[in-house]
Amino acid sequence: MVGGGEGSFIGNVHRMAARLDGAYELVAGAFSRDHDNCLQTGTDLGLEASRCYPGWEAMLACESVMDDDIRAECIAIVAPNDVHYPVAKAAVAKGFHIISDKPATLDLAEARKLENIIQDSGVLYGLTHTYLGYPMVAEARHKVATGSLGTVRKVYVEYHQGWLATAQETLGNKQAEWRNDPARAGQGGAIGDIGTHAFTLAEWITGQHVNALCAELNTHVEGRQVDDDAAALLRFDGGASGVLVCSQVCAGEENALKIRVYGEMGGLEWQQMEPNNLLLRPADAPSRILRAGVNQSLCELARSRCRTPGGHPEGYLEAFANLYRDFATAIRSGEKGTATNVPGIDMGKRGMKFIQRMIESENSAYQWTNFEDGGKEGASA
Repeated sequence: MVGGGEGSFIGNVHRMAARLDGAYELVAGAFSRDHDNCLQTGTDLGLEASRCYPGWEAMLACESVMDDDIRAECIAIVAPNDVHYPVAKAAVAKGFHIISDKPATLDLAEARKLENIIQDSGVLYGLTHTYLGYPMVAEARHKVATGSLGTVRKVYVEYHQGWLATAQETLGNKQAEWRNDPARAGQGGAIGDIGTHAFTLAEWITGQHVNALCAELNTHVEGRQVDDDAAALLRFDGGASGVLVCSQVCAGEENALKIRVYGEMGGLEWQQMEPNNLLLRPADAPSRILRAGVNQSLCELARSRCRTPGGHPEGYLEAFANLYRDFATAIRSGEKGTATNVPGIDMGKRGMKFIQRMIESENSAYQWTNFEDGGKEGASA
């Protein structure tokens, strides 16, 4: 593991997710730039001091020449965004599989380079877009793909948080500090941290790709270097239109990710804070709620991601663990490139493109911006 030392939230999440199915053993780590922090983290986790490394470069160099029965096979990248690309690039060169926190890289240029590096490398690359691991998100995708809604016409996706409604980055909050630093987080604030989750969820459930957007970015907290609030109108390649909203300054909100999809025959709705429910709204029948762990008519992927009997919440850690489990299965079965049912570098590149196009649209006199190539929507660039 790279990153995830004392004071890290996401490092603990990755470790718990990896342990849940017993498919992984944590054997080495470069958990922090502070070697004392790294050593303390590693020993608290039961690692040998010799495998708590002073930096990720040393870890990759040492682990790559160890005997096969003890060497690391997979590198989990859970450090701030500026570390993602250099670690992934070096890990590919050493033959390690990679499972990385999102976003994939610091910017779009790095994502494109990483995609080229991964191609034909023989290694697997996975991205932990957590919310795609929920059972009822898989069921929502299945409902759209099998025509339950008819042709998709409208998509609303929103992600509201309130934890950055004040200047937490000035109060010693390490998570807020690096997210407010463009050199470590990239140019996107809310759009990079949570907007990419909303964007990816919309594309994955609908099966359509955004081909143009019109964005507004705001920074409400004085002194903040990145956006903390954003919205966009979306156009999809399948003909649907949509609205995306993400904000981290909605005081009082917790983690309010929500998506609604409407087709010619009805709609559906899923909320992350009530993850066991999928609300279906047929045009010609009463609305009904499908429940994780109860309805055996759920699609195969949704059923495989239900871990507990009905009435027991399928939560954030379980969704995370579903991605880790599927990635381990892909390693064992010899898959290459992208693991089945796990977001890969293509999705990671689209996430980075989303951030860049949102910024371009905000700064453009035209506003509507081509997703693939940038520039004025309808013109080449």
